[in-house]
Parts: sequence; structure tokens; C-alpha cells
Amino acid sequence: MPTSSPAPNSTDGYDIAFKILLGILAVAVPLSNLAWLGGNTASWLTDSGPSAPYQPVGALLHPDQLWPDLDHTALLVGTRIAPIAVVLALAAVGAWWWSRRKSASGSKKKPVPGLARKKDIEPLLTKATTAKARSLRPSLKDAKHIDPADTGVLLGDLQGTRHEVRMGWEDVAVAIMAPRSGKTTSLAIPSILSAPGPVLLTSNKAARDAYTATITARAAVGRVWSMDPQQIAHAERTMWWNPLADAKTLDGANRLATHFLTASVDASQQGDFWSKAGSNILAQLLLAAALDERPITDIMQWLAFPADRTPLDILRDHSHAAVAAQLKGTVEGPPETRDGIYETARQYAAALLNTEIAAWVTPQEGIAEFKPAEFVNSTDTLYLLSKDGGGGASALIAACADSVMRAATARAERTGGRLDPPMLAILDEAANVCKISDLPQLYSHLGSRGIIPITILQSYRQGQQVWGDAGMDAMWSAATVKVVGPGIDDPDFADKLSRMVGDHDVESTSTSHSESGKSTSVSMRQERILAADAIRALPKGTALCLATGMRVAGLDMKPWYLQPGADEISADSERASKAITDRAVAKTVSAQGDFDLAA
Repeated sequence: MPTSSPAPNSTDGYDIAFKILLGILAVAVPLSNLAWLGGNTASWLTDSGPSAPYQPVGALLHPDQLWPDLDHTALLVGTRIAPIAVVLALAAVGAWWWSRRKSASGSKKKPVPGLARKKDIEPLLTKATTAKARSLRPSLKDAKHIDPADTGVLLGDLQGTRHEVRMGWEDVAVAIMAPRSGKTTSLAIPSILSAPGPVLLTSNKAARDAYTATITARAAVGRVWSMDPQQIAHAERTMWWNPLADAKTLDGANRLATHFLTASVDASQQGDFWSKAGSNILAQLLLAAALDERPITDIMQWLAFPADRTPLDILRDHSHAAVAAQLKGTVEGPPETRDGIYETARQYAAALLNTEIAAWVTPQEGIAEFKPAEFVNSTDTLYLLSKDGGGGASALIAACADSVMRAATARAERTGGRLDPPMLAILDEAANVCKISDLPQLYSHLGSRGIIPITILQSYRQGQQVWGDAGMDAMWSAATVKVVGPGIDDPDFADKLSRMVGDHDVESTSTSHSESGKSTSVSMRQERILAADAIRALPKGTALCLATGMRVAGLDMKPWYLQPGADEISADSERASKAITDRAVAKTVSAQGDFDLAA
């Protein structure tokens, strides 16, 4: 309800006079004390009589009366020049300190009224995350000092402060950030560099990205594995992985086939007859190849010749008569239907026809086999690289990431329920290169196993295309931490976020003048803390953090290049990027030489 308060015009004059008086006292009090101190010091140094009693006002106005025997020059220096010099020096130091403080906080954005304050997000601040880390990680229980990196993943500073905000080792996160909004520099790279356990990264870029910025540092704490079937980083093939290792059961084979399906068609098309039938045939052939310990590429021969009875015989020999009967029914069905189903399956697995891609998932003499079960018990790093729209290649990337997370789950179940140290899975560009179909369902339990996924998307709608509306909503709801950065151009999602941020009370003041003086009225109204257009226009370097059970907080992101050690990381990244360029050039020269010889 509005309130009114009369204010005489003379009040403004009193306020000005009071401020002037305070300014005079702020200068006169220290100056007079310094004059008294300086006069006594000069008298003592020149042995010109006893010290004067404490009379700072007299020292400032009539110094000759307090020190009558003091030389005129010494009196001038001691009670005038020296005190003024000290005051000016103190003023200069104060101005320098204020300038440094202002400069240090210049990058901090002004907090948005209504967003979370320190007390609202205590569970994400240092004291709480440290205590939580002790309870979640037995290895830290009795440690006297815990490094901040061991307590959780740094998300940034609470906006306008220096309080670090971290997600703990039981949180699972979704980050929605547009390109060039800091998702890699402020989230992926710092998280990888500080991870205490094994790290999995999926990406569609290499040079001057998370791959080059972290590969040297991670090589210092464990082995680095790089799966690069499409040669994004032109990495030498030093590993191979067997996707059929988890396909020796019908469930495992179905899961592997689903990765090929999901990589090839959107969620809206995965339920039609041809897609499901093609996925089923693929699963049956994958099961046969796994049971007979064949390379995965053998299924391409079976797909090319449906009449080949080898997979039928293998399935029967391994007591999978029902599966063999289903495969036989498809093979002996109407030719038009059979050919359509097999052609669909061929398209899903087409990347296996590429010998360069197939070499990463088939046994290679003299090259180490990557084993997920061993990886999750290490401090190694796995880089999974694939191009956008990589089809079957991205299916293999998704299958490998899924295999690692399932191996981590199995190990956690065997070791008390949680991994210690936890495993970090940065699924960058997940909607392009790591389409794990049931990722939304996995989110409900990964955090409780010490497996910390951070799925990074460019937009909410991008997730809907991969997992459907229900799937993306499920993952968004299951994520205990959600980070939203600049560049949200979806008006529906921006408005949804605006409603989630909520409203706050805003004080409105109006002033009126009359013959009796000035009257001020104050009223309260509610308005959105952040309107949809304000969310779209979030400044670069900032983000919103939506954590379960807490008010929405504003974050000042902390990019790696502004942190200690940035110069060394930058140099490592430059060397790694140059190495990629050199390898690419060498391949081009070699290919040109081969072409010339052939000509």
C-alpha cells in the first residue's frame, strides 16, 4: 500500500551542509594530528626544546606558539610540508587500491536482482561440496586438506561474487549453450583438466578445442586413448575397440543395433516398420558375429547375401533357436519385404564398408585393444571424435561411450555402489556424435554410481530431435544441474526458462511537489526476474544455473585461459594443433605422391 512522507525543501540544504562538514573533518583531523606529530619530530631531531602537549588544532593553526624555539624552516617542513605530503601519499595509495579492486571486479557482472544469493545455493558452495565429497568418496574421508578439484566440477562463480559454484560427485548435468558461448572454454576444458578420475570426451572438433587443450595435461596423469575413425585429428591408430564384446546376449546385440538406428534416423522415424525391422535384423546378425567371435565387419557380407546360412547355424549352435527362427522367417519371407529390410540394415551399418573406419573396431596386429572394464579403473582419458552426420561412424562413437558408462556402472556395483574417484563423461555435441537412445533413462542412476555425465547441447530443440519431446523432457527433469548460457533463440524455451526463474517484488517510488513541500510514495509490484528477451541476451561469460531444490543462480563463467597455468595450457594446445596440421599435410603429400605414381 502506498505510503507518503512530507519532506521540507530545507532538508536538501541540511544534507549538503552535513556532507561538506564530513569532508572537512575527513581532511582536517588526520592533517592536524600529523602536524602535531611532525612538529614534535622536528623539535626532537633539532634538539629545540621539549615536546609540545597534544594539541592537534593548535599544531595546525598556530605551530609557532607550540614550538617557539624551532627554526622557521624546520617548523614549515614538520608541520606543513610533511603532513600534506603524507596525506597526499595516503590518498594516492587509497586511489590505487580502489582502482585495483574495481579492475579486479570489473569482469564480474552486476548481480541480477531476484536471482539466488549465497545463502540460496549453499549446497553448491565450497564448504558444502567439501563435506559432501568426504561422505561420497571414502578415499577423502580422513584427508586433512581436500583440493577443490576433488570436491566437484566447477561451474563458475556466483554472479558478482568470488564464491565458486560446483556440482558434486552425485550430480548429473545438461548444458544448453549456443556455439561460441563458452561451453568448451568455460565448462568442458576446465572440467577435464581438473578431473580426479577417468575422463570420457566426445567431440566433433579437434584443433584448438578441448582435444588439443587437454591431451598433454591428461597424458601426464594416465594413458590417452583416441578413437578417431574419420580422422578429425588425423590421429595415428594406436587402439582398437571390439563393439561385439557386449553383444554376446540378445539384449546387448539389440543395444548395439539401436546405436546404428539412432545415428541414422531421428526419433520421429524410429518407430516405423522398416526402421524396426532393419534394426532387428542387424541385432540378430550382430549376435551371431559376437557368439562366433568374428569381427563386426562380417555382418556386411551376411547383409549382402541374405541366403547365407552361416548366421543361422551360429545362432542354433549357441542355443538361440528362437532368434534363428526369426532370422529364417525374414530371409524366406516375400522378396520385396526381405530386400527392403536388408537394404535398411545395410544403410544403418554402411560405415563398416569403409576400411579406415572398420580398422578401429576390428583386431589389429601390434595395436592395443581398448577395454572399457580396465579404463574405468584408471585415470586414463578417452577421446571419441566423429564428424557431424557421421552415420555409422557416430554410431560407433555412441556405442563406445555407452559401453564405457555401462562398464563403469558394473564396476561401481562391485565396489560398494560408487566409483572413487568418479568418472567424468563430457558428451559435447551429444546430439550430433553421441546419440545414445536411452541416455535420458540413464540419467536417473548414473550420478548415484559416481559417473558424472555432462551433456552439452546447442539448443533444447536439438535434444528433442534426437530423443523426442518426451525423452528430452525426461533428461531435462532428471538432470540435477542445468546450465543455460547465452544465445537461446528458441522463444518457447526462453519463456519456459523465464517462468522457472520466477518473479520478484520491485519497489516503485513516485515523487510529487506541492506548496507544502515534497511528497514521496512507495509501492510494490511483481515482475519477472528475467524476461524471455533478457535470457536470450545473456552476456557472454555468464550463465544460469538451475539446481534441484534451489533458486536459479547467475554464474560468472571461468574460462581456462583466465586461470593459473593458462600460458602452459595454451602452449600445449598450440603444439597439439600444429601436430594435427602437420599430420594432415603429410597425408595430403603422401596421397598426391601415390596419385602421381599411379598416373
